Amino acid sequence: MKYGARNSFEGTVDSIEIDGIMAKTKIRIPADSIMCSVMTKESLEELGIKEGDKIKVLVKAVNVLLIKE
Repeated sequence: MKYGARNSFEGTVDSIEIDGIMAKTKIRIPADSIMCSVMTKESLEELGIKEGDKIKVLVKAVNVLLIKE
């Protein structure tokens, strides 16, 4: 599969929290860091993602802002 996102990480699904129609998935990536994805429950089910699954995380953002206060 080809995709335009250049930032990708391999990870393991650490936890999934479902609240109504939304699902928050936490993925443990290298360096013992956590990334989080929020999507509809329906999308999560269509992808067949479950806790413990090995997955790829793609990150594509228009803006990345860093702030030091």
